[in-house]
Amino acid sequence: MSIKLSNSIPTDREVVLGILNNSEEALNKLYVGYYPMVLQFILNNSGDEADAKDVYQEAIIVLYDKIKSGSFELSSKLKTYLYSVSRRIWLKKLAQQSKKTNNIADFEDVLAVDEDFEIHEEKDQKFDQMKKALECLGEPCKTIIQDFYIHSLSMQDICEKFGYTNTDNAKTQKYKCLQRLKKLFFQS
Repeated sequence: MSIKLSNSIPTDREVVLGILNNSEEALNKLYVGYYPMVLQFILNNSGDEADAKDVYQEAIIVLYDKIKSGSFELSSKLKTYLYSVSRRIWLKKLAQQSKKTNNIADFEDVLAVDEDFEIHEEKDQKFDQMKKALECLGEPCKTIIQDFYIHSLSMQDICEKFGYTNTDNAKTQKYKCLQRLKKLFFQS
């Protein structure tokens, strides 16, 4: 089975399916798509282009092995995942270098955190947390919330779909469902 990818960066799903189906094209697009982000991180943190290539290669191998073994669970965007793995690999290498030189002070400035990616990761985690809370919500609340907030159905449509006598009753039910969802979200 061949997976046809567009010329742009493939979707996360296309990459995972591509790797599972041994698509060289999926791997090539993955290499090209996110390498500049890792290169920039390495260059900003005492590394050079050769270091960036090595680190990115290792990160791709980690991703590839996890997908092929079936132990890969995408809890964030692939971009965030690859950045995190690359960052960990690079910081580990820097720590090893500092042990060899016994001069940790050389790398104090290197450990600065890239805030954009941390914020992105945090948002991904909250999104996953909301997804889990929504799964635990149960029916009809789960469908009402999805219909209103995700599928943009009107209260009149929801009223008709669920057989409520009027839109005020549907709004009251949606409000109760939303309160239950918030409670589940903040419990997890």
